[in-house]
Amino acid sequence: MPRIQPITFDPANAFVAPHGITQQQFDSLGAKLNACRRQMIGEDLTPSSGGKDTLDPQPPDGAGWHELPERMLDHYQSDRANSELDQVLKTAKRLSALVDKVLVLGSGQPFVAAGAMMQTCCAPYHNEMTRGQRGGRPRMYFAGDHADNDWTQALLQFLQADSRGDGPEGNWGIVVISKNGDALDTSAATPLFMDALKSKVGENRLSQFVALPPRETQTPAGRATEINGKHRDVASDGSGERFGVFAPMRLLPAAVLGIDIVKMLEAACAMNTHFQTAKFGENAVMDYVAVNYLSEVNNGSDTRVLSVWNKSLEATSLWYDQLLTGSLAKRAKNILPLIGAASADAPVSPQSGQKNQRNNVVHNVTVNSWRQEPLAIGKSQWNQAPSNKLADKTLPQIVDAAVKSANLAYKEQGRPTTDIHLPAADEVGLGQLFQMLMLATVMEGRLLGVNADGSTSAK
Repeated sequence: MPRIQPITFDPANAFVAPHGITQQQFDSLGAKLNACRRQMIGEDLTPSSGGKDTLDPQPPDGAGWHELPERMLDHYQSDRANSELDQVLKTAKRLSALVDKVLVLGSGQPFVAAGAMMQTCCAPYHNEMTRGQRGGRPRMYFAGDHADNDWTQALLQFLQADSRGDGPEGNWGIVVISKNGDALDTSAATPLFMDALKSKVGENRLSQFVALPPRETQTPAGRATEINGKHRDVASDGSGERFGVFAPMRLLPAAVLGIDIVKMLEAACAMNTHFQTAKFGENAVMDYVAVNYLSEVNNGSDTRVLSVWNKSLEATSLWYDQLLTGSLAKRAKNILPLIGAASADAPVSPQSGQKNQRNNVVHNVTVNSWRQEPLAIGKSQWNQAPSNKLADKTLPQIVDAAVKSANLAYKEQGRPTTDIHLPAADEVGLGQLFQMLMLATVMEGRLLGVNADGSTSAK
């Protein structure tokens, strides 16, 4: 496996009085976190009934989610033709050749994660590019997460009006990443779009343009493409919905877009190794958990701010919001996540401004390198800053200065912040971040007595 440039976590600005934590508190938690890690690794991260963590010889659907990247890569390398990953890649290649637009139908965290992969790993204006500029990859749209009458009809009308002719640029397809019946909104949207697609391509050809989840294989045209049909689907229950980011069907939209899902899985594996081997104080997962746990238990900090300083990570912050609230929702006092893209003029959500109630901890998410060369502002008659004082600055320099300024402002108020540094906003950075935040959520839940990777959804 190639060497992965790691995520780093810096808790230095969390050690601040009076609303932060102390170094002594942090250090003293190490033994408890080490014991928790041993338990998680030894028990294969398998949730059990009754709220107690015991080894389950027959783990339920959704268990063992943290090892899914390793399992998929191992199978791909040892028996590629029969592997789930190869099925995903072949299906993605077929759809990309057939259509110029792909509609992803789903809801909940898998749906948000699919959008986050597109936002982070594709060009920012992917859908506005020509097919040639996109490398022959389709445009992608998302629906099924709401029952909005106007938005649904507008998308139907767009797909029908923009799909004329029988070549790739005249066709569109559907990928369903939520199981039928799991979500009311998706169940309502699926027949509407399937009927519209059938009208376009005909009943006999419909199955060529559709990919469905496991065990949902019947369409009006018969058997449609089924991903992972021969294997137990790790993302088949409530646990899988939240922690099944890397399940085969969840990766299909990314693969259709040409995102390197193999590299993303390798990055998730690297985070697993880091979590299992790095010592406390140098372990991104454990150190992140320590700051959050101590801030809540000792200071009552029940507001969690994930402040992303890269627009490409905005949807990822929304995914984390759902992960956190869904996983720790069994508690009497829930954690309130505040998320969003930060800027120099608005570092964090207004609800968590420097002079508000001191019940939050702010986690900045930044990137070490940008996809393109730093853009210099330069001198201009349109420069609104006095005397062109920004002329010799680049946009990344402005972001760096804004992060430092925000941290300083919080420090002066005695409020804790931390910094999560991604190598870049790409497959490597996102694969690690997904896995880091999922592992951290399970570990924090165990410290709080919550079975975080068990289902809390009400049917």
